[in-house]
Amino acid sequence: MRIVQLLPTLSFGDAIGNDTIALSGALKDMGFKSEIYAENIDKRLPRGIASHTDKLKGLKSSDILIYHKSTGTDLTFKIEQYKCRRIMVYHNITPPEFFRPYSTEAAKLTEYGYKGVEYLRDKVEYVLADSAYNKNELLKMGYTCPIDVRPILIRFEDYKQTPDEAVMKKFSDGRTNLLFVGRIAPNKKQENLIRAFFCYKKREPQARLILCGSYAGMENYYERLVKYAAALGIGDDVIFTGHIRFPEILAYYRTASAFVCMSEHEGFCVPLAEAMFFDVPIIAYDAAAISDTLGGCGILLDDNSPEFVSAVIDRTVHDEKLREYLIKGQRERLADFSYERIKDIFEKQIRSFTEKSK
Repeated sequence: MRIVQLLPTLSFGDAIGNDTIALSGALKDMGFKSEIYAENIDKRLPRGIASHTDKLKGLKSSDILIYHKSTGTDLTFKIEQYKCRRIMVYHNITPPEFFRPYSTEAAKLTEYGYKGVEYLRDKVEYVLADSAYNKNELLKMGYTCPIDVRPILIRFEDYKQTPDEAVMKKFSDGRTNLLFVGRIAPNKKQENLIRAFFCYKKREPQARLILCGSYAGMENYYERLVKYAAALGIGDDVIFTGHIRFPEILAYYRTASAFVCMSEHEGFCVPLAEAMFFDVPIIAYDAAAISDTLGGCGILLDDNSPEFVSAVIDRTVHDEKLREYLIKGQRERLADFSYERIKDIFEKQIRSFTEKSK
């Protein structure tokens, strides 16, 4: 039996790409012939890790196609041509409303993505959703096939690499570093982070806000954020890293005083799990899948007003007992996302599906 994974783009270093590659390894460990196919394959990935979709042929009725859905693409509407059993991994799609003020192209792409999710409603036999939030979204859209939750498979061993020395030296200077990791995008609400940081600077003038992530494709939003920080008089202390290497990301986590997330739409939010791994206390606004991922750990906010958020940041940074309590809870939650545990969940789900399909 072949079990192949299909997705429009296999990127280097992003959550979905890493998940796809990790699942391929898990399938091979289970004894299946596993392959990855994508329309676009990042050239930084090892040669031979995936093949172009044009080469995906010869699937039999007994084979399984796992399709990763996260964006708008014509590939979605070609799924029916593969005469085999079909599973969708649903990573969620950002609502187009977030993008309309900044990018007509991005808004159209996500609208097309939702059309694709609706199209697949009766084209797949089984769905694995990254979170309970994602599962509920599909139920609201009328999905009737079995849907199980399977968090993203993360190789935490990779995070034990040596962090970038230059970043470590520069940001280990005793100043408070507030960190958020995630692409610069309107749904991430970096403007709300900047607004809260402005208030926090009144309490701690030497603090920094580090926004770690690429702004490619969201240049209009990025430029607005830069101008906003400058207008507030805090531009020099709001650091936009842009796209950076993995060792640099590790260094930012290791030098962070707190991880602050004001995002209003996430299907899972891998950086929350990363912050747990690095013992960085988490403060996050309660939206979309954030509460699912935190699972009771960190500080979950029902109010994103800047003065309130800044007060929570101040308490988190300076109250040692609170920090110890938060880190303890985050370590306990992190165990739920261990590679071995999520791999085991995935293996059981796949074996159950294959047995029922016989």
